[in-house]
Amino acid sequence: MANSFKTIAPFLNTTQHKASKLFSYFGLGIGVFLLLASVQVYLNINQLLKDKNPRKNGYDFISITKRITNENMGKDNRFTVADIADLKKQPFIADAAPLLSNQFRAKASAGTIIPFSTDLFLESVKDDFIDSVPASFTWQPGQTEVPIIFSADFLEMYNVFAPAQDLPQLSSSTISAVKVTLECYGPSGLQLYKANIVALSDRINSVLVPESFLQWANRQYGNIENPPAARVYIKTTDANNPDLLNYLEQKDYRVNKDKTKFGRIKQILQLVVSGLGGFAILVIVLALMLFSFYLQLMIARSKDNLRLLIMLGYSPGWLSKTVARKWIGAYTAVIVCALLLTAAFQYLVQHFSINGQDHLSPYIHISIVAIALLLWLLCIIVNYRLVRKLVFRL
Repeated sequence: MANSFKTIAPFLNTTQHKASKLFSYFGLGIGVFLLLASVQVYLNINQLLKDKNPRKNGYDFISITKRITNENMGKDNRFTVADIADLKKQPFIADAAPLLSNQFRAKASAGTIIPFSTDLFLESVKDDFIDSVPASFTWQPGQTEVPIIFSADFLEMYNVFAPAQDLPQLSSSTISAVKVTLECYGPSGLQLYKANIVALSDRINSVLVPESFLQWANRQYGNIENPPAARVYIKTTDANNPDLLNYLEQKDYRVNKDKTKFGRIKQILQLVVSGLGGFAILVIVLALMLFSFYLQLMIARSKDNLRLLIMLGYSPGWLSKTVARKWIGAYTAVIVCALLLTAAFQYLVQHFSINGQDHLSPYIHISIVAIALLLWLLCIIVNYRLVRKLVFRL
């Protein structure tokens, strides 16, 4: 193919306007590098934030409440059935479950071993939303023992202030041996239950009892059935999803910002990276336009010679392919150089990033190579179509 181009090379005026050709190559290389680097940075951000916010079983579980303000503090700010249904139908939420709370007074004491007594709030939620559910976490009407799942954070808080109150500190294994007396107050008076802590939860900061017990107790002691929930847990594949955060903000739902702080950082970084990627695409387009001007001038100055070649029997289609092939090597060199620069950039980012060394790969992602290949094909196709259009106009 090289010999074929050498045959017609003397007939083409390629010596003029070399500056525009070189500028177009340089601009194309810069644009491709910026685009590839911005995509790689985007992937790095996702990887680092994913490691900063590890998920359990592929899902994040976060608690939401309705925001309380001076304007609505006198209203009922609990979740309705319609609110929960709206949460469940969102594409970025896999499931939502209300946390039912006790509608009666409850009190807990630990007897003589731990001379400590306190009013207690009880909650229940679907077992799917609890991170540790032993087989004993069940209850049937008539049963006098109530299993409890205790928050690991509450145990830590107790161990912090216990020495100051002359109370013994407890480990996660010994707390299950503590016999708790659960006092439930209702219209018919006081009812005592034996309660034991069967598990600790790292996910839900609450005192959890089986749903069957709390539903029965609310009817029995609170004369209320299916009360609205003040708190809802949502199950999502990514708590840092910008769509999820925007939805919660629009609904004025309050969420633990520590759970989603990386998502807000991610939004800002993605906006910056998207802007850089958009600028890179603009640079690539301008570079291709500049090169198209060079081709137009070259063919315009060589049109008499090209017409002569057509009269000698060379077909316009063959001339188009032959002339277009001339620039494949140049496009290949530009794309490969941009790809190598991106690989060097990723290596330096991984090498000098202390926090990212254990999480980031020193090598570029396979998608970066795929994007570079697509850009190479795009340049060749655009170049060929432009040359063909110009030659057939002769």
